[in-house]
Amino acid sequence: MRTFRPSRMRLAATALALTAVWARSAPVSVRPAETNASPDDPYANIARLAEVLLHVRRHYVDGARTSYADLIRGALRGVMSSLDEYSEFLTPEEFRAMQEDTEGEFGGVGLVVGLREGALVVISPIDGTPGAKAGLRGGDRLVEINGQSTEDMTLAEAVRLMRGPPGTTVRIKVLKAGRTDPIELVLQRAVIEVDSVEQTRVLEGGIGYVRITQFDARTAQMLDRALSRLEREGARALILDVRNNPGGLLESAVDVCSRFLPRGRMVLITQGRDERQRQTFLTRSAPKVYTWPMSVLINEGSASASEVVAGCLQDHRRAVLIGERSFGKGSVQSLLPLTDGSALRLTTARYYTPNRRMIHELGIEPDILVPWNPRQLARETASAPSPAEDPQISAAATTLQGVLKYGEAAARKDAG
Repeated sequence: MRTFRPSRMRLAATALALTAVWARSAPVSVRPAETNASPDDPYANIARLAEVLLHVRRHYVDGARTSYADLIRGALRGVMSSLDEYSEFLTPEEFRAMQEDTEGEFGGVGLVVGLREGALVVISPIDGTPGAKAGLRGGDRLVEINGQSTEDMTLAEAVRLMRGPPGTTVRIKVLKAGRTDPIELVLQRAVIEVDSVEQTRVLEGGIGYVRITQFDARTAQMLDRALSRLEREGARALILDVRNNPGGLLESAVDVCSRFLPRGRMVLITQGRDERQRQTFLTRSAPKVYTWPMSVLINEGSASASEVVAGCLQDHRRAVLIGERSFGKGSVQSLLPLTDGSALRLTTARYYTPNRRMIHELGIEPDILVPWNPRQLARETASAPSPAEDPQISAAATTLQGVLKYGEAAARKDAG
């Protein structure tokens, strides 16, 4: 997430001055703003906003809710929510809380949430956390948090309500897929600490398996150790599991791709209106580039950086993607601090795969579709599922065993 500090703009000063003038001097019967003004005329449209504020201030039945600070804050939230589900206005308190969350550990329930068609949904639970142990799954809809309806609730507010001191509880109502009545759950908050690379092992036939749960600053180094271990144990192919991985650091996704592609290959493109948001990310030098046949597992809980990795390896024909279509969160949010300590979280760019496929709202389609049965993939503990228990791992192992057999047959033919 990038942070920019905007300079003072003449338009902002004009807006404040206009509002102040209207507040002091406009009569109860307000002269309407110019109706034939251009949609992009800032002065006429700001005058219309001031007109609305004055009418609400003077005539709304509940005068306690009509301070100009409250009205402007509501207007700003409305502006941001009208753009997309990830753009939002943050009060000074919300902005400080966001900064604190990125600087230390916190208590929570281990749910990564997002907005889909205006509804607050679980993108994925984090393994071993209260949310995962309660049986929550990607796609579950959060209806209430601590008695508050999530309708029109921002992501920042939802996260704030679910986080708190470890040991305290949060009450949620969840609408599960295929059900018409929500269920109520009481979850006890815990410190959320997750190893980003886990469950490393070698399956039958020399098929290595490793799972990435999120992309953080340590992921690439942890993956190096996992791959080295798999190599020592005789792995000849690899299943890379990014199911229910909500993403994380974009730089970490680039580093992961660099373990499987030569240096200088395109990983993704970010494109926005600002030239600074138009960037091409390439693979970098890595301690070792692994050339094993690969399969990547994805599902609807795979989002953001997970989709970057899956899309990159698919476009370069470096891996076979197996599972279900990913979540479709492929946009960049920049933090724009404001002078009063508040901030805007604004979508400024979108992700595109090396073949120029847009990820946002579309997701990444697998090469081999294998339906996901939540009961088969339930993970109340960190234990690793076997191919017999997990149809997607089974499909990946079968695919890679076929690739290995084909390679062995081709090698024998060349030798003979």
